[in-house]
Amino acid sequence: MPSAFNFETTTESSARLWRYFMAARLLVALGLLAWLAWAQAQGQAPLWLLLLCAAYLVSTAAVLRWSHPAQADSFWAPGWLLTLWVDLAFFGLLQWTHGGSVNYMPLFVLPVLLAAVLGPLRLALGSAAFATLVLLFDAVAGELLRPQHAATYAQGAISGAGLFLVALLVHQLAQRLGREQAQASSHRAMADAQAQVNQIIATGLSEGVLVIDARGQIWHANPAACAMLGAAGEQPPYPLLPTLPAWPLLSSWARALLLQGSHTSCTMRLPRPSGEPLQVQLRAHLNWPAPGSPAQPTCVIFMESLRDIEARIRTEKLAAMGRVSAAVAHEIRNPLAAISQANALLAEEALQPAQQRLSLMIGHNAKRLSRTVDDILELARQPLRPDGSSPSLSLDPTVAALLAEWLALNPQAQLEWLPGAPQATVAFEAEHLRRVLVNLLDNALRHAADSPQPLQLATRHGSEGVQLEAWNPGPPMPAEVEAHLFEPFNSSHSRSSGLGLYLARQLCQRHGAQLDYWRADRAESQGHAFVLRFAAPASAGGP
Repeated sequence: MPSAFNFETTTESSARLWRYFMAARLLVALGLLAWLAWAQAQGQAPLWLLLLCAAYLVSTAAVLRWSHPAQADSFWAPGWLLTLWVDLAFFGLLQWTHGGSVNYMPLFVLPVLLAAVLGPLRLALGSAAFATLVLLFDAVAGELLRPQHAATYAQGAISGAGLFLVALLVHQLAQRLGREQAQASSHRAMADAQAQVNQIIATGLSEGVLVIDARGQIWHANPAACAMLGAAGEQPPYPLLPTLPAWPLLSSWARALLLQGSHTSCTMRLPRPSGEPLQVQLRAHLNWPAPGSPAQPTCVIFMESLRDIEARIRTEKLAAMGRVSAAVAHEIRNPLAAISQANALLAEEALQPAQQRLSLMIGHNAKRLSRTVDDILELARQPLRPDGSSPSLSLDPTVAALLAEWLALNPQAQLEWLPGAPQATVAFEAEHLRRVLVNLLDNALRHAADSPQPLQLATRHGSEGVQLEAWNPGPPMPAEVEAHLFEPFNSSHSRSSGLGLYLARQLCQRHGAQLDYWRADRAESQGHAFVLRFAAPASAGGP
């Protein structure tokens, strides 16, 4: 069953052939009119025949201008009546009128071809039969009116047989060409659809995909590959890629692989227009055309940044470590509860001062270990709502309440509270915001213990959205510490688990927010700022 694409293509082809045949009919009518006008001037044709030919010319012109292709499965459709049967009748009249002086038999080929190409087989054979009867009738009528040689009958029979043969062969050829055209259209539509699917897949890949043939011509380059080479947004036929600094390396490497005929992978340092080279891992796959095909062999190159590879490996390691840590935390929780309970019972008894200090140390470290277990288990928990959405809360009142709780537990802290988003509503779980805020404030207090400059906690609501910033004074941190600031179990303090900032960022990402760090100096004091950018608020108030 032909598809919509095949049907549309076949219809357009039939309409084009129909116009060609109608134009041919118009040319034949013009030629006949000129011939009959000359014959009438010579007294060899009656005037009524000349007028009839003029009417036939007008008919062919009208059909060419206004008619549509006749229905292929209808024998007596108006389209066939105005074209095929009019031609057969008019040509038959010409043949009978002129008798043996002029032979109009070749004109019958045009309507027979029209029916054979655009109509059903029975219509083609019917038109050939009609033309044959006209020729035989002309021979019989001529014998009655004027004695002729028997060759006239043979000529009519042979001409009729030729018309039947033309109708049959041309119809079969037309049907075969139609099937091949429909099949080609179907294959073309499938190839176009597959190309679109491949384009969507290649566009969505984070890996760069580059296809080069043996001549160094670019067949395809997805957006990731263009961005890696320094030509983001480049579109086919990729005129900018061959001018990039990395192109000679990639092109020569691909051509060498095609000459060797081997798949391989390597790491390459690609120069970029910005001047900063990019370390990439390249994997090449060769595509060889079928034997006898004129297509060129191609080299498909997959490009991936080493930074992305390392980040993916690090993420996988962190995920595996998180699962193991959660399992270990579950196993630790029950023994830890037993230790804490036993220590509490022991503290109720009259102990010596040294024993009391040991009991306090046990209780303090048990609480510290309990907080670490809670942090690990919090990372393993899923969002509270099945649809992944977050509840809404008013930012400034919530932060003020959480800040009051934290100050009650840390009365020695000096903190300046700067509310700046009184109308802002954000999508965040209140308990999660408390854990994030406590982690940020504990971290700020720990790193600013020796500075007289107070901590600062501020909210803002402006063009960049709703933000919460925690600032503390302090000297610049080492570069190696800053590079791994948000990684788990990474801390410069021996009494810290190294999970606080990692947990805070994970909780923020769970709600679509973003937690970042940068250096921020204020009032002639060096300092550090952690900025929490919330997702789009449920309701926007003024800043």
